Amino acid sequence: MKKSTLDIYLLLPVKNFIEKKTSVGLLLIFSAVFAMIIANSPFADSYHSFWGRYIYIGFDDFVIRKNLLHWINDGLMSMFFFLVGLELKRELMHGELASFRGALLPVGAAIGGMLFPALVFYFFTQGTDAVSGWGIPMATDIAFALGILYLLGDKVPLTLKVFLTAVAIVDDLGAVVVIAFFYTSEISMNSLALGGFFLLALFTANQIGVRNTLFYAVMGIGGLWLAVLLSGVHATIAAVLAAFTIPTSKKINTSLFLRKVRILSEQIKTIKKKSKEDNDEEDQKISDTIEKFSKLTEDATPPLQRLEHALHPFVSFVVLPVFAFANAGVTIDAEAFSYFYSPVTLGVIFGLIIGKIFGIFLFTRLMVFFKLCVLPEGVTWKHVFGLGFLAAIGFTMSLFITDLAYESAVYETQAKIGILSASLIAGVFGYFFLKLAGNNNLKIDEEILKEDD
Repeated sequence: MKKSTLDIYLLLPVKNFIEKKTSVGLLLIFSAVFAMIIANSPFADSYHSFWGRYIYIGFDDFVIRKNLLHWINDGLMSMFFFLVGLELKRELMHGELASFRGALLPVGAAIGGMLFPALVFYFFTQGTDAVSGWGIPMATDIAFALGILYLLGDKVPLTLKVFLTAVAIVDDLGAVVVIAFFYTSEISMNSLALGGFFLLALFTANQIGVRNTLFYAVMGIGGLWLAVLLSGVHATIAAVLAAFTIPTSKKINTSLFLRKVRILSEQIKTIKKKSKEDNDEEDQKISDTIEKFSKLTEDATPPLQRLEHALHPFVSFVVLPVFAFANAGVTIDAEAFSYFYSPVTLGVIFGLIIGKIFGIFLFTRLMVFFKLCVLPEGVTWKHVFGLGFLAAIGFTMSLFITDLAYESAVYETQAKIGILSASLIAGVFGYFFLKLAGNNNLKIDEEILKEDD
């Protein structure tokens, strides 16, 4: 009875929440709002000082010293970038980015959506030392954007969701490149060379057929990530590189997997026939055979896919909410209201909203006009315009780049106010615009699309 009560009132609601596509966005909103409430309450000083506490890892003369906020942004967020790397590799190998023709439209749209926000921000901040934050409005928050699209349900075509996913993944790759080349400190060539050695070892292991995920975890974290962290290049770059070394092949092919499954099924039937009544010995034999099913499934699933499925819930429901709670807490006082007129805040707001929408729409229009690409089936120009709004939600990545771009607390606060304001405006307008645009032009059977893929 206790177990069923626990299932009904706790486990099932939690399970249903995690399985919903919109849950990640809702949890991120809650984390950000909660951080804002705490940062503007009597606990504000405790909130800010908590993230400033230093944590030391190491021994003797080898010690890594960073405050808690940096451990979250450099360490915990590496898991997010690792997942981004896995998703990007999957798309390049088997998804929307696998063919040149299929990749051209989202790649072009993403480039427009990164270039114009940077130019708009530069326009507002040129001539000041705040111009170094030009990378802030370039980013798109894929969790928020897709969460809003899934809220719209069948009011938008499935192809628009696929298109937005591809654009956001390319956008994330662009952000990684920007971080690697423009937001790194002084570089230690010795540590970077050591990181190169571990990266080569990981690629070699992939080529010779190593499929043990524990090996890649030890070499990727204890070797590559640590070496890159010590080199001065931002450690999240190591996470993306490590993701590209994860194998996409499997130990056994599908036909062999099916044959072995049939053999094991026959073994269970034989065990049941030989024993006329249930007993402990029979149960043990059946349990042992069922365990072989688990091993077979693991062998028939690529390590990349296993890691992606295993990491996705933890990154979505732990890493990103913790990051949002640690970074979104902006204390709003009388002086903070004047920040809305600062070049940094205006540059971020107009960069995200005007730059993203104009850049994505213009580049998409140009590629279709010159017949380099065609719009995905069922997607109209109204949908593309609405997609530009959703791409202007730059929450997670924009906050992350803000931490890298500025040492000044004032600039950091101004940028965060701009990010939160622009993301709110873009999310609300994007939702209602796409809802009004509807999906009346063409109804697409999702099952047919899946078969075509």
